[in-house]
Amino acid sequence: MGTMGERRAMVLLLPGQGAQHLRMAAGLYGAEPVFTAAMDEVFDTVEAYARGEGERLRADWLTDRPTVDLDCVTRSQPLLFAVDHALGRLVVSWGSRPDVLLGHSIGELAAAVLARIFTLRDATRLVLDRIRLLADGPTGGMLAVAASVREVEPFLAGDVVVGAVNAPRQTVLAGPDPALELTHKALTEHEFTCRRLPSLSPFHSPVLAPAVAGSERAIAALPVSPAALTLHSCYTARPLTAREAGDPGYWAAQPVAPVLFWPALDAVLTGRDAVLVEAGPGQTLAQLARRHPAVRAGTSVVVPLLPARPGPPERDRDSVAAARESLAEHGIIGARTR
Repeated sequence: MGTMGERRAMVLLLPGQGAQHLRMAAGLYGAEPVFTAAMDEVFDTVEAYARGEGERLRADWLTDRPTVDLDCVTRSQPLLFAVDHALGRLVVSWGSRPDVLLGHSIGELAAAVLARIFTLRDATRLVLDRIRLLADGPTGGMLAVAASVREVEPFLAGDVVVGAVNAPRQTVLAGPDPALELTHKALTEHEFTCRRLPSLSPFHSPVLAPAVAGSERAIAALPVSPAALTLHSCYTARPLTAREAGDPGYWAAQPVAPVLFWPALDAVLTGRDAVLVEAGPGQTLAQLARRHPAVRAGTSVVVPLLPARPGPPERDRDSVAAARESLAEHGIIGARTR
């Protein structure tokens, strides 16, 4: 831990594909003005881009019975992006300034908006262009395996690849369904613990490359600003450079490239004590971060904003209130006046 009075760094963790669930963070809508306004800005942008779709997206988010499965790319991607960004904005509104932004998968695009690399409207357009291409891409899925990359590699069938390195013994595989099922069966037969993630697309797999091949031109038309905050890339495991931020190819490759969450987290925690704040649905990244030696030793701490599991609206609000109090206790924000 740092010296007496020394503030820990604040690291904002923004989750990605697989974290989505019904009514994620919906309990904050209408209750937290900053969060609500940020969500509405995304829905309004979607509505302007595709008439009727913004309202349908909002309706599917707020209901227990969406017309489109939330695991479908046309729902999971824009809603994860919107919720991550809105929660990040909420945390910033409390008077904090993140020292580092660390986004997993689509969470990195939300981080890019918080860092002011892209405007929210431009990034929303980028997401919509991306899902338009991915919706016509190959179907498949993702499989979380309690094993290291080296352990799973001998079992990869067909086009199945390592899609994410989430922890030393937490690897996510991605690929088309027939090959992924074969891989799943082989790993299970060898007594590895596996779990299918909620995704109808093989994110972070080269099989999606043809689907997103035409996205660079649209991204190149978007204005890019210098980062106002440090964004640590989960694709390179180092701070995003100005050259990468301005490279359309970097952003276009995100649905295809593997996510290196653990190497990125390890780099962020090297040489600094931190308060790791998960700003997104669930506590997937918080649970992964708790495995890090710095957190286990108590020099860094984890504060998730939302509950680990879906629940009634008041649970979202209570969880955010508790997180705010925790951040005040850690000196990240000022104590709330009552």
